[in-house]
Amino acid sequence: MTGAGPGEADPDATIRLQPLTRAKVGSLGPAGQDWLSRLPATLRELEREWQIRLGRPLPGGSAAYVVAATRADGVPAVVKVVIEPDGLDAQAAILRRADGRGYVRLLGYDPDRRALLMEALGPPLDHTAPAPANWLDLLADTLLAAWRAPEPADTRPDKAGDLAGLITTWWDRLGRPCSPAVYRQALAFAERRRADPGEPVVVHGDPHPGNLLRVLRPRPGAETGYCFVDPDGFVTDRAYDLGVVLRDWTSQLSGADAEPTLRTYCSRLADRTGVDAVRIWEWGFVERVSTGLYLKSFGADGLAGRFLASAEALVP
Repeated sequence: MTGAGPGEADPDATIRLQPLTRAKVGSLGPAGQDWLSRLPATLRELEREWQIRLGRPLPGGSAAYVVAATRADGVPAVVKVVIEPDGLDAQAAILRRADGRGYVRLLGYDPDRRALLMEALGPPLDHTAPAPANWLDLLADTLLAAWRAPEPADTRPDKAGDLAGLITTWWDRLGRPCSPAVYRQALAFAERRRADPGEPVVVHGDPHPGNLLRVLRPRPGAETGYCFVDPDGFVTDRAYDLGVVLRDWTSQLSGADAEPTLRTYCSRLADRTGVDAVRIWEWGFVERVSTGLYLKSFGADGLAGRFLASAEALVP
């Protein structure tokens, strides 16, 4: 990097990882520490390659370092450097194909340095919208735009089968941290979604409120005023994305009201998108359990516990 000018942050001196990112780095052992030790040099190289000036690190994310940037023409941008390369090519490809429709605009991609240069955006949905009901509407409406991204030619993954495998593996390996009833229900729903693939589209893959950010100014492709970041970009049932929308809603799902509350949310998403509410429910449950187990696998026990507790509240 070029160093900090008056009033600017020196990125070399301000590399601060988010808590989940630190946990991810720690879980990878030497590989994670190697990525972290090389990060300052990587950032300097990206400054030269993209003719940008880096600023302060940005909040959010669990597997990358995200930092504000300014382009040579003075336009703000964002740089994301991921810890592991898996899925990064697919993410860059979907952003390129979408060309800003429902998604952040991609300005540059460096696969060797695992880095993306993107348009700058405002705060995420969970920091701006006044009520959860509004979140559902904005997430659903923006997904309807994002689902129009052209479909890639590669083979469709078996997402339900992959999640079933993850649940089976980590439930045993972690000492069965959720009840057998939750475990069996998640596998049963995964098998049903595997047997009935639904209407496939290029899904976002992780459309939670923290991945939906406000655009800085109105533009084509962001008619809702928001767009998605961090897509996984694979082809599967569109109901999968809507299940993920509800996956993180853990604080609202406890006690006797958990099931009727979630059914109301599923119905609202179904009405908004034309996608079957039962499919949304089942994908959401599978994601809720698999995410809880995944988070526990690298030590994020507190967050993992909230996912698994909400799943327990949804089992009869």
